[in-house]
Amino acid sequence: MPKKGKLFVISGPSGVGKDTLVGLVLPGPANLERVVTATTRPPRPGERDGINYWFLTAEEFERRIKANEFLEWAVVHGNRYGTPAPAVSEKLAHGISLILAIDIQGAKSIRDEMGEAVTIFIAPPSFKELEERLRGRSTECDAEINGRIEAAEDEMAQMDKYDYAIVNTEIEQAAGELKQIIESHTS
Repeated sequence: MPKKGKLFVISGPSGVGKDTLVGLVLPGPANLERVVTATTRPPRPGERDGINYWFLTAEEFERRIKANEFLEWAVVHGNRYGTPAPAVSEKLAHGISLILAIDIQGAKSIRDEMGEAVTIFIAPPSFKELEERLRGRSTECDAEINGRIEAAEDEMAQMDKYDYAIVNTEIEQAAGELKQIIESHTS
């Protein structure tokens, strides 16, 4: 029977670079895959169903909640996000380690359910920089950006509940730190 895989939970404020960092560490160590999460928000330009997210209708998301098909789920910035449970448990049982980029609420749920998960908080170098990154991606209106900045203040207060914290000042350096953490738990 293969050794059980590790679950790496990456979270932090919106716009901090979670998905970019995950993209830079994958492909990484053998037997490490990204978990594709589900959402009710519409795709952003360039995003593809089953690659970036599973884009679900509100009705389908609700059906999956009732069927207990999510490891965790939360409402974030007005949209639902969730982690499909069957894919995670099956892959971990077969020795495949997983990296999961989710919000703070989801990370808390996973910590509560799966204490063996390795949690990594990605922090911005400053709130000013975070705001510039959010504005630079041009995917939200001013009100949404302001809401995300306000939420980031509360989210930053959760950083001490994580196993590790990485300040994403320079993307390549932050990706190197993330890769080192993953390798230290998978070798």
